[in-house]
Order: sequence, then structure tokens, then C-alpha cells
Amino acid sequence: MTSAEILVDPRTASVEGIFEAAGALRRGHFALKSGRHSDRYLEKFAVLQYPTLAVEIGRRLAESLAPHQPTLVVGPTTGGVLLAFETARHLQERLGHVVRGVFAEPTGPGERALRRGWSISGEERIVLVDDILTSGASVRETVNAVATAGGRPLAATVIVDRSTTAVDVGGVPLSALARIEIASWEARDCPLCRDGVALEKPGSS
Repeated sequence: MTSAEILVDPRTASVEGIFEAAGALRRGHFALKSGRHSDRYLEKFAVLQYPTLAVEIGRRLAESLAPHQPTLVVGPTTGGVLLAFETARHLQERLGHVVRGVFAEPTGPGERALRRGWSISGEERIVLVDDILTSGASVRETVNAVATAGGRPLAATVIVDRSTTAVDVGGVPLSALARIEIASWEARDCPLCRDGVALEKPGSS
């Protein structure tokens, strides 16, 4: 059996169990999007390729954010695209009102924007979703994108918080479905680089 959908029951498995079953918790020497290096890497797309697992992750994100009565879910590209749509779908079913799902795209170094003609009204109740939290940069950029469009997020939830220190995402309350602490280092301080371990750049191929 090779399918994660067979190996794990999405409704009862822990988030870490889902990642393990999908082969999404990789070990090696990785260059992270933040520029830091790590000996473990969470490949969320190994999980999100399975519809039943993606649906369950969306359900849990929606459950976390439902108390805020959202009308709009925003996620940063790339992983946040699928998560925003799936979370919005669950929230709409749960809350009984229309919930939109949109995404914030990069427009320059450290900057994102809501494009595609999407607008935000003054009455909009906005929440954010993202996949893996390390430095919080993509969530902060999304907070700023929403603010530029005239809104203010009520809360943000990520699938996994893998940070090792407290992360500020622009003052927005932040929660995670799971916490998996994974050490990371600045490239100049990386022990794996010193040991000559081959470096991988996930998502580059």
C-alpha cells in the first residue's frame, strides 16, 4: 500500500501523523524559503496531493477560525491558494453564509497584493491561512496586502508551526493545528554545510 489515504485515517490522525504517512517529513540538508538551512523539511504538497487529506486539513482550519464568523479567507501563494479555497468551503457550510477564498501574490521582494480585481468591503470579516510557519514572512506579507486593500485580519491559522522562537505576524492573533519544532540555521552557521552535506532546494525541480 502506497496511498496515504489508505495508511492513515484523516479524521483521527494527528497532523504530524498525516505528514509522516504522506512521506512529507523529509530528512537531509535543505535551503528554506527564508534563506535558513535545516536538517528536516515539511513538504506540504506531499500531503495536499491527496484530496481526502487536503479536505481534512481545510476542515480543521475552518474549525479553528469559525468563531470569528469569517466572510473572507486569504492565503499567500503557493500553498495558501488551495488552503484558502478549501477552508472557505468548509466555513460556508458550517456558518451558513457566503465565504470567499482568495490569495495574495508576490509583487516584489517582501511584498504581496490582492490582485485579480478582488475587493474588500469595510464590513468584511477576514481570516488568514497558511501552510508551514517558520519566520512568518509570508503571513506578515499577507497581513500587509490585506491592509493595503482596506481590511484588517481577525486571526491567522497555519497547518504547522515549525518555528523555534515566538513569531510576530503584524499583531494578528496566530494559531497552528500542530507544532513541530525543527531547528534551522543561518547559512553561515549551518553545521551541515561545514560537514559538506549536499544541499537541496525543495520546490526548485
